[in-house]
Amino acid sequence: MSEVALLRAMFDAAVASALPARCVAGCLPEVPTGRLVVIGAGKAAAAMARAAEVALLPAAGDRLSGVVVTRAGYEVACERIEVLTASHPVPNAASVAAADRLLAAVRGVRAEDRVLMLLSGGASALLCRPADGLSFADKRAVHEALLRCGASISEMNCVRRHLSGIKGGRLAAACWPAPVTTLAMSDVPGDDLLDIGSGPTVADPTSCADALAVVRRYDIALPAAALALLAAGAGESVKPGDARLAGHEVRLVATPRMALQAAARVAEAAGVRPVLLGDRIEGEAREVARVMAGIALSAAAHGEPAAAPCVLLSGGETSVTVRGDGTGGRNVEFLLALAIALRGRAGIYALAADTDGVDGGAEVAGAWIGPETLEHARALGMDPAEALARNDGHSFFAALGQQIITGPTLTNVNDFRAILIV
Repeated sequence: MSEVALLRAMFDAAVASALPARCVAGCLPEVPTGRLVVIGAGKAAAAMARAAEVALLPAAGDRLSGVVVTRAGYEVACERIEVLTASHPVPNAASVAAADRLLAAVRGVRAEDRVLMLLSGGASALLCRPADGLSFADKRAVHEALLRCGASISEMNCVRRHLSGIKGGRLAAACWPAPVTTLAMSDVPGDDLLDIGSGPTVADPTSCADALAVVRRYDIALPAAALALLAAGAGESVKPGDARLAGHEVRLVATPRMALQAAARVAEAAGVRPVLLGDRIEGEAREVARVMAGIALSAAAHGEPAAAPCVLLSGGETSVTVRGDGTGGRNVEFLLALAIALRGRAGIYALAADTDGVDGGAEVAGAWIGPETLEHARALGMDPAEALARNDGHSFFAALGQQIITGPTLTNVNDFRAILIV
């Protein structure tokens, strides 16, 4: 097996480990005596809904109903659960309509019923309900500004929660008095429930003041109405101890760590030692790349932290401060900076891709690099440093024929990075 083929096999194993058909059924709650209302949002929501439906229909029958929203192209047909589509990573009018539909689905539920929430990455955009006083245009402008500012996912979601009419525990509160079980597929560093889809069904200890601090830290130009709402403290979310969330439970069905462990097993089977560097790596993509390059070069030269053949595996979610006009995503930004830092070092290959199949706004999961990547690029008249300065990773790797294109994977456990030293 070639080095690139081995990297791809590890990535494919990571994705396969988190497929809803494999991981949802064992985490489902018991069927209630009343109605079972299934709601959901995220890139994996439709696939999760189908897996839940297959397992629950025999016992629930006509008492099962629901509606979920997913990214266009990620639909999976269900029998009793309606599947809606909306836009990602920036919400559209369908995202607002989806939020209204989910709220309508749980209106009137009773204590003997149960709400099953199916949550995965992407829900922050797919489920959009502007807070009172904000327009949809305001909310869309907030999303666009957050995606370009370089803030971490936790910081971005703090702002989103306090400008939302459905996130930050508000959806769970709307389900009261019915108990809520959330099955969550983690796509965030540390599996923080607040940050999976901006926490629509979990209590939020952060405040409007915390959100305002993020805005000031990154000098984010918010619409006037959004800034005024935060400054006045009018966007407070549902806090811990709220009686409407009593009895609510969250079960993690898939996590980045599980995906990395699946990839590690593939490496071991190929006689390559896996070194797990962590599942919650954050920071500017190009800065993380420089650190990772240093570790890879140390392994190649000194056998530390492991001797070749070995593979450095990591997950998490880096960020990109967009300054250029190129087409990119955080994974290709990482890879481009990594290639520059490695300077064509022999025996080092790498792959970085998003497990949902979409890196940034492009229908491309990521890319791969090898010792000849920089030389090949320059032979084609491309300047790697200039491409990085323009945040143009997708164009760069498309020209080289080194993109990873999967199509919709129907799952999402965040970014996958593997650096192979042979």
